[in-house]
Formats: sequence, structure tokens, C-alpha cells
Amino acid sequence: MKIRNWLILLLMLALLAPSGTGLAAKQVPSISVDTLKTLLGFKDVLIIDVRAPKDWDKSDSKIKGAVRQDPGQVKAWAAKLDKDMEIVLYCA
Repeated sequence: MKIRNWLILLLMLALLAPSGTGLAAKQVPSISVDTLKTLLGFKDVLIIDVRAPKDWDKSDSKIKGAVRQDPGQVKAWAAKLDKDMEIVLYCA
């Protein structure tokens, strides 16, 4: 399994983990804003905004080109992701 697929899996597990488990802080890798900026516009990079619907609706800050997905529906959309793409999930 490619490293980016592992990153996706870890991020999804963090989204599904009950709050307070500490999984997100301990095991989910992250990237800096500068690194994310270098990925913008690449055809093989998919950026997914997984903020809660109410947070997304009231936000003025959205990454151009990002796809919005409901974090409560991860099981429905995760299986459809292109496994050959670099996938970045963000929530804030």
C-alpha cells in the first residue's frame, strides 16, 4: 500500500475515532500550510474539506479547488477515492 493511502486511512480513522481518544494527536500525520500550498493545482492531488456542514457553511475561508465531503459520511465516499491520487483531508 502506498504511503499516501496509509495517510488517508489514518486520517479517516481519526475522523471516525471517538473524541477524547487522542488518536488524532498521536498517530495522524499532518502537513504545513506551506507544504499544502505547494500541492495546490497538481492534477494528482485531491484536497477534501471535511469540516462539519455548519462550520463549512459559515466559513469565509475555503481552499479553491477543494472538494467538500461530509465527515459523518466517510464510509460512503472514502471507497470512491482514486487510490493513485495524493489525498489531503482538512477540517480547519
